[in-house]
Amino acid sequence: MGPEVRIAPSILAADFAALGSEIDRVAPAADWLHVDVMDGHFVPNLTIGPPVVAAIRRHSDLYLDCHLMMSNPGDYLEAFCDAGASSCSVHVEVGGTAELIRAMRDLGVGVGLAVNPETPFEAVEPWIGAVDLLLVMTVHPGFGGQRFMAEVLPKVEAARRAIDEAGLEVVVEVDGGIDTTTAASVVAAGARMLVAGSAVFGAEDPAAAAGRIRRAAVGAP
Repeated sequence: MGPEVRIAPSILAADFAALGSEIDRVAPAADWLHVDVMDGHFVPNLTIGPPVVAAIRRHSDLYLDCHLMMSNPGDYLEAFCDAGASSCSVHVEVGGTAELIRAMRDLGVGVGLAVNPETPFEAVEPWIGAVDLLLVMTVHPGFGGQRFMAEVLPKVEAARRAIDEAGLEVVVEVDGGIDTTTAASVVAAGARMLVAGSAVFGAEDPAAAAGRIRRAAVGAP
């Protein structure tokens, strides 16, 4: 048997005018729900905040995997936790990583650390044992629908080796350009949680699309 692969559809690609219905359509095939939070500073786009997370939480019991693409995530961690976030991922590039990890632990939210395509694995390696989730970006954060960057795969492999050698249970998550043609390569590199946006919500049947990505990831028909 191959590794267990989980799917986290990204609501960034959903129809925000019908977000509850969009979540209902994908929920049967979703393990987590990925929530992209962009501040217009750390990345050149602006999306949603804690009020939308709170609305999603009232509507769904899915695990809410909140990716905070923010310059100052520490100022908002408590608000996201109160809104119902299950985990928050902050970027190693913003600095203050030790303090952010401590704050998330104190709040009782799952602790994620995200890393941009150009940032080397060595930047996150010191924190591997302190987090629950490592989010490796395979596109430049800020916009959906981008081309998958295969050159990031060695970083995924390095993360997998480090986690396995240390006997850790850290989830390796990959986000960016994930579809039926790229899923198998990221799983082969060591990812176990796949974020997919356009390939899921851009399909006529999002749940079926998520299922196809899951099967492709493990080489199943």
